[in-house]
Amino acid sequence: MQATTNHNLTVNSLFCEDKNINIFLQIFSNNDNIITIEVFFMNKFMFEANEMAKKNIRLNHGGPFGAIIVKDNEIIANGYNTVLLDNDPTAHAEVQAIRNACKKIGTHDLSEYTLYTSCFPCPMCLSAIIWANMKNVFYGNTKEDAAAIGFRDDFIYEYINNLMLEKNSDTLKIEQLDRNLTIEAFNMYNKLGGILY
Repeated sequence: MQATTNHNLTVNSLFCEDKNINIFLQIFSNNDNIITIEVFFMNKFMFEANEMAKKNIRLNHGGPFGAIIVKDNEIIANGYNTVLLDNDPTAHAEVQAIRNACKKIGTHDLSEYTLYTSCFPCPMCLSAIIWANMKNVFYGNTKEDAAAIGFRDDFIYEYINNLMLEKNSDTLKIEQLDRNLTIEAFNMYNKLGGILY
């Protein structure tokens, strides 16, 4: 059991594992001796991803995002957002978890693994998940939840949608240049039978 106190409010959390579910009992009491009891259930891997997100609020290494990669009911790797710590805009929780998992198991192919993330992946993370060949993702918060606290995932999704529709945008200009030269590397790679992933 763990207890925390904040603004005269004591919260006690008790959880026990039943396969992939944590059962939580929270007892709230204040100085007026008013007691409220809440019972709720949470997937144990989502619980861990959420704990990573909350830990990162205290560390201030980046946004409140956490991710866990699982195989055969075992956590293989985790990650949390370290954009501010590393001055790296790509250091999102899902990307960090993917990097950690790939390094740990020695492969770029995570097709047999499942990702649990505290928030719906941003476009970059979604792309990284697909590049890693992952087939299953579970998320907690929505894109709209992220937008509500100031993160611009929806804005980027809208930009990509407009790009696919060939609409002009002031956000980012993308222009093709010198394909007659750059295509040579592609042709060489294809001719040599380069590894596809």
